[in-house]
Formats: sequence, structure tokens, C-alpha cells
Amino acid sequence: MIMKKLIILFTFISFSVSAQNNMQNFISYVNSLSTTNEKNAAVDSFMNFVAPFGFPYLEGNQANFIYRGSVSTAAVAGDFNGWDTTAMNKLNGTNFFYYSRSFEMNARLDYKFVINSSNWILDPLNPKTCTGGFGPNSELAMPEYVQPWEIKTFSGVPTGQIETLNIHSTIANANYAVKIYLPPGYDSVSKYPTVYFQDGYEYIDLAKAVAVLNNLIDSNLIEPVVAVFIRPNNRNDEYAGSKRNSYRLFFINELVPFIDSIYSTKKDASQRLVLGDSFGGNISALISYNHPDVFGNCGLHSASFWANNYEAYNLIVNGTLKDIKWVSVWGTYESLFENMRAFSDSLIQKGYNYSKLELPEGHSWGLWRATIDVILKEIFPAQPNTVEGEIALLPVDNYLEQNYPNPFNPSTVVKFKVSEDVHVEMKLFDITGQQKEILLNNFMNAGAHFIRINLKNYASGIYFIRMTAGNFNDIKKIVLLK
Repeated sequence: MIMKKLIILFTFISFSVSAQNNMQNFISYVNSLSTTNEKNAAVDSFMNFVAPFGFPYLEGNQANFIYRGSVSTAAVAGDFNGWDTTAMNKLNGTNFFYYSRSFEMNARLDYKFVINSSNWILDPLNPKTCTGGFGPNSELAMPEYVQPWEIKTFSGVPTGQIETLNIHSTIANANYAVKIYLPPGYDSVSKYPTVYFQDGYEYIDLAKAVAVLNNLIDSNLIEPVVAVFIRPNNRNDEYAGSKRNSYRLFFINELVPFIDSIYSTKKDASQRLVLGDSFGGNISALISYNHPDVFGNCGLHSASFWANNYEAYNLIVNGTLKDIKWVSVWGTYESLFENMRAFSDSLIQKGYNYSKLELPEGHSWGLWRATIDVILKEIFPAQPNTVEGEIALLPVDNYLEQNYPNPFNPSTVVKFKVSEDVHVEMKLFDITGQQKEILLNNFMNAGAHFIRINLKNYASGIYFIRMTAGNFNDIKKIVLLK
């Protein structure tokens, strides 16, 4: 009898894959069974069936969190419930717990299971994690979420140099540890824009900022920059509490002049960016708004403006318009998202140069690491590569433009221009650097060209296009996200 019911279950599930209701049908089926043995056998079969799809088990826009074990209670906590605990349902007569909820198709959220009311654990069925300030969490990535390629380290991509130093602040009466990123090919003759990261060591360790910089520079998505990563001593006090003003003045009067005296940096405010996450966004806003002559650009990762009765928020929203370019990123699963929407509306209304990105994510390093590139590309986009007195290495109007749409499935369009009649070669590579095919190998007339690329025979993932024109040695690259 059990075998007959299991065969029926397998048949039903096999034919209902596209119906996107396997979970509910399974639950109803188990509840219809009369014995414990039948129920547990059905659970075994279901787990074997869904295992190849991964956990949480996704059906359309529904995520099914599953825990199986001999425990009295199981709950789930994460970005989607403010890290409160939501009880998981238990199938009677089994050790199978579940919780189902709908999310945006491109959502990415952190979560953990809470077992027996107090034991917080990673999802044992889900190998995907995201490390945060309090350790790793399990990661829910919905079907249309695209994992950030730029946080990975690739062989063949030139790496910048990291220098570590300490600076004493007379103003703050403290010593600060600082790491300096010098881009590949850094020299003392060229002048570079600078990016100052609050929570600098965490941006390196948790957000993979060095890999991001290497990849964006190598892919010609940003111009080479010098990056300054500052580690706070007491971040809450320095970013939002009693030491915020002395920390701000240390930044302006001691840190920036010190960096400019040692490294080959551009001194104009438009060539400096300060950015930070959470309270780091709060202090970045205070620094930039109070000193636009030093920092003409400010990046906000989920800025927590509630400190000191919304001091930074009110100062900027109600204050005079200043020459500052803002880029702000936040998630709709953060409690601050309505505040950030109002902040955005106010800055746009005041006439600021302002860019924003709102995503279905939480207050997490998973969001921030995947959007460092958004801020950097907006502030310091790559400049055409020219050689004075000669034809450029891939001249000013010989360029490869980012494809659209991106991400895509299965086809996308790439645009490029050549300034003269020239032979053009375009190759496709996968994320490991393996060449997949030659997309173009023709003599092209001067002007703009379009090429449609169809990757229907390739798995979803990250791909690269490399283009060369004529005998030029410079290689232009773009990233494809399928």
C-alpha cells in the first residue's frame, strides 16, 4: 500500500513541476495519509525530489523554507521579518517543518533557523551563505537575482597594491588604522581620484571591495582610483554619537591632507568620494554636506539617518543646496526604506545631482557588496583611453558599449564603434576564462555597429566579451549576465 501511494506521489509531482504548486500538493497529500510510516515515506520521497532544485525550494515567486529534524519547534528569522522569529509549520506525524512566503523574483535576503526557541543555526540544507558583521547567514536568492560577478577574484585580472599605515589624530585624540589601495599600474606622475570607505576593513573583508575595484578597472567600467579604507575605533560614537564631530574634522583636516601628501591624488572635490554603510552612511553625509569643498561626492549604502533625531537628514533636506553628487542604495526589507524614499524625493526636488537604487533586499553586506559598483560607476565612470600624438589604443570612438538588456535571456545586443575601417575580433569567455566562441572576426567599416548575441545553448551565469580592433594591443571588455 505504501509503495502504491509513493508511486502515485512521484507521478503527481513529476507531472506538476510546471504548475508551481508542488509544495501545497505535497502537504495536502501527506495530511491525507493515515499512518506515520506512510507520512515519513512520503516526506523522504519529496525531499529526494526537490533536492536537485536546492533549498529553500522555489516555486515561481514562492520560497519554501524547509527544516527536517527531531526538534520540538522550528522558526525562521531574517531580513523579511525584521529578524523576529516566525514559527514554521510542522506536518503531523513527521519531523518536517516548513514556512512558505512570496517574494519579488529578484529578491535576495539573509535568514537563519531558530531551533527549540533559542538555537540559531544556518539552514543545513542550503550551502549559500552571506557573511555579515555578526557572522554568516543563510542566503535566499530568488530566481531572477543575479549574483555579483565583480566580488570574485579572477586569474588574469591585474591586482592593485595594498599598503597599511596608521595615522594619529590630534583632533580626535586617537590612532586610526588605514589601508590604501593603489590601482594596477599606479605611478606618481598620473593623478587619481580617491574613494574613502567608512568601515573600511569590513568593506575589504565582507564586501570584497578590493576584488570589486580590480574587476571594475580591468573591465574599463571605472577609471583607476586610489581607495582609502579607514577602520573606526568606536564606530557608533564616531559615526553617529558623541565623537562624530571630532571624527568629521579628523577626516577633513588630517586624513585627507595626509593621503594627498603621500599619494598622487587629484585635489578637486569632484574627484573625491566618501561612502559608507548604515551609520557609515550617516557620517559620510555629514562629512560631505559640511565640507563640499573637500568631498563633492557621497555614496550612501542604507544610510541610518535616525541618529541624533535625524540630524544629518534634516541638515541636508532643510539646508541650502550644495555642489554635491549623491548616490544612494537601499533595500525595501529595511525599516529605513520609507525614510530613504523621502530623502531622495527631497534631494531631487532641491535640484541635487542624485542617483538612487532600491532593491528587494535587507540591511545586509549582501546588498552593499553587490552595489559598490553602482556607486563607483556613477561617480567615476571610465574615460576613453587615448595616446597623445598617435591613434589611441582603441581610439576615443573605438569602443565596446555595455550590452542591453543585461541581465538577459537568451539574447542581447552589443554596440561598438570604430573610427576607421579596421579588422575587429570579438570573443566570448566564461567566468573561468575559457574561450567559448568567436562572436565576430570581420573587417568593419568606420562607424557604429550592432551585434545580437544569443546564448540559448549556454547555462545561466557570467560571461565576458573581449574586443580588439586592428593591431591595437588594448583590449576592451564587457560583462554579460545571462
